[in-house]
Amino acid sequence: MSKEITPRSEDYSQWYIDLVRKAGLADYSAVKGCMVIKPYGFGIWENMRDTLDRMFKETGHVNAYFPLFIPKSFLSKEAAHIEGFAKECAVVTHYRLKNADDGSGVVVDPDAKLEEELIVRPTSETIIWNTYRDWIQSYRDLPLLINQWANVVRWEMRTRLFLRTAEFLWQEGHTAHATREEAIEETRRMLDVYATFAEDYMALPVIKGVKTANERFAGAVDTYCIEALMQDGKALQAGTSHFLGQNFAKAFDVTFSTKENTLEYVWATSWGVSTRLMGALVMAHSDDDGLIVPPRLATTQVVIVPIPKPSEELTTVANTIAAELRSKGIRVKIDTDDQNRAGYKFAEYEKLGIPVRIGLGARDLANGVVEVARRDTKEKSSIALEGLGDAIAALLDNIHQTMYQRALTYRDEHTTRVDTWDDFMSVLDGKGGFVSAHWDGTSETEDRIKDLSKATIRCIPLDNPTEDGRCILTGNPSTQRVLFARAY
Repeated sequence: MSKEITPRSEDYSQWYIDLVRKAGLADYSAVKGCMVIKPYGFGIWENMRDTLDRMFKETGHVNAYFPLFIPKSFLSKEAAHIEGFAKECAVVTHYRLKNADDGSGVVVDPDAKLEEELIVRPTSETIIWNTYRDWIQSYRDLPLLINQWANVVRWEMRTRLFLRTAEFLWQEGHTAHATREEAIEETRRMLDVYATFAEDYMALPVIKGVKTANERFAGAVDTYCIEALMQDGKALQAGTSHFLGQNFAKAFDVTFSTKENTLEYVWATSWGVSTRLMGALVMAHSDDDGLIVPPRLATTQVVIVPIPKPSEELTTVANTIAAELRSKGIRVKIDTDDQNRAGYKFAEYEKLGIPVRIGLGARDLANGVVEVARRDTKEKSSIALEGLGDAIAALLDNIHQTMYQRALTYRDEHTTRVDTWDDFMSVLDGKGGFVSAHWDGTSETEDRIKDLSKATIRCIPLDNPTEDGRCILTGNPSTQRVLFARAY
């Protein structure tokens, strides 16, 4: 495996790229900055998507779909919004091609220029709120709880598979409410949904917090986030939920008649997660031998491998075991390869990160047991055939908890309180991770810290206690600590 995947200690960035490609999650495409999500990677994303979709619907949301193209004039209606996205927009100017007169190939037809340029969706607030103006008339139309699964384009110059690409997949929720309080409650509710998903399905501990003014979403009043820590000590924003106030309602004139028959602007939220979560899954858990996939998101949770090769007897037993596991809701694959040796297969399944491997050998079966190997710790044990389904179900839960606890321990060991600039830089340049420090609350100081250290304020934790102190850079008074980190 060392020939395929660069060790983390040698080059963490290359380790990540090697792993994503060698495990068959994604690959580069002919379009610069874009990726091809391969079937194995897309299968994991589908499990993420389906789980989140169920959680959204359980909280009253429904799915819709809005256009990929947004009239340029729409983006001009909310000043902060366009300022935040202007440098990342892909613009459609023409609608037709034609053959070149000299026969050199296809060219843009200069006579097919659009009257108004179209922006390829970087996010959908503007097109959605233009639509909501027609959908919302009365308080009876509220709340409006809409989610969309879509692709978006943000023209990134420096890309990395899953983490930052010009096109990526995501979901974006857009809701409208009668009161400020209801909108804030929705914003926090969806942040909790994301945190639950990260911890209960990705085995990824996260910190819930609110962004500073410098880091909040363009056009938002407040941006809430969940922040996770990767194995190289860098942070990754794993999800955001935005309280938009009435900014977009006023920009697109979305009003409603109240019960008292007065006319008021609605209150808005938006929230989203993307295929960036795939990158988080890889970087938070995997090792030098390949992926380690959390069981609840694995496309195959258990692989059954007849040893040394499939035979009629072993295949019969494998089918019986698979049926029992499937009756417990466990996703199972039976290895039918009769060409490669068991050792090769074991290494391949290890690289793919399949949580549990069951080895079927004649000697073990004669003793009424099977050999079970878990991917997360690589521990092996013999488990009785009788009651195997319940034992494997319990093992999968244990693997999830072990993965979560390992990630939590790493995060706790890499969260450091500092009170001086020297200690701040020493931690960042040393073990990295989250650094809890005082900041004077000004955007100017935040920018200076970022310029000097390459670290940003990841969030102000929601459970932050009040604590008098001094800003690590300016020495000015501070009433609370914030979390800094270098980040993806």
